[in-house]
Amino acid sequence: MVKNRRYQLGLYEKAIPNDQSIIEKLKLAKESGFDYLELSIDETDEKLRRIDMPQSEREALLDAMIHLDMRINSICLSGHRKYPLGHKDTEMQAKSLEIMLKAIKLASDLGVRVIQLAGYDVYYEQGDAKTKEIFIQNLKEAAQMASYYGVLLGFETMETSFMDTVEKSMEYVRLVDNPYLGVYPDIGNLKNASLLYHGDVNTDLLTGKGHIVAAHLKETIPGHYREIPFGTGHTEFKHNIELLKDMGVRLFVGEFWYTGSHTWKEDLKEANTFLREKLDHVFYGQGDRM
Repeated sequence: MVKNRRYQLGLYEKAIPNDQSIIEKLKLAKESGFDYLELSIDETDEKLRRIDMPQSEREALLDAMIHLDMRINSICLSGHRKYPLGHKDTEMQAKSLEIMLKAIKLASDLGVRVIQLAGYDVYYEQGDAKTKEIFIQNLKEAAQMASYYGVLLGFETMETSFMDTVEKSMEYVRLVDNPYLGVYPDIGNLKNASLLYHGDVNTDLLTGKGHIVAAHLKETIPGHYREIPFGTGHTEFKHNIELLKDMGVRLFVGEFWYTGSHTWKEDLKEANTFLREKLDHVFYGQGDRM
């Protein structure tokens, strides 16, 4: 890993087969040229159990990060899809806030800087004015939890209309008005949203100026949001990264998935090379100029 970079490029954990331990994933991320790992806490029971990680495992993971000189700088918290902050059932709300608090405590213990939140009031149910009201109320509580532990929360711009743009995310950032709540946009998702609304990704990104904590770098094609190989879609990596750099963003994560390929280790390195070319050109005037 090159020291003293002007930016950091993280690797989304799900790019690595799930049978690898977190420590093995740290090693693989480093070997592939990434600067850090983004941990996933999704809606599966296996991943949700991480928020109850025993103290001994937390200490072992910290020791491994120090020994490997490889950090977990961010957590993608999508477990709220199953237990949403805006659910009308009070028991479900309590569960969502419990997940939030435990995830923040885990982040604090591991030295994680940023938690990416899924931008949904509800996911498996139909949202309405009431779910939005509940979402805002519980979001305010979540932001207070984050401020207590000094962990940043950032909304991911999603694939549904509730929060598929930075502008929509900023409605809630302003309503909550807490410095520990910002936006963690996915530029691939934003590109698809720009087609729906006949807009421009960079124009939308500018609506979050001063509140963007990091960015997902993902490839998409119209109507498809996942598992699109880098370089085969329509995401405007260099154009978007140039603006993000000017806006002060320095944390980026390559978001892609392991899909069963036998060449997954090579895929990690190829993704790193693809994204580094774009980032290095913007930050250093080097690399791929496309």
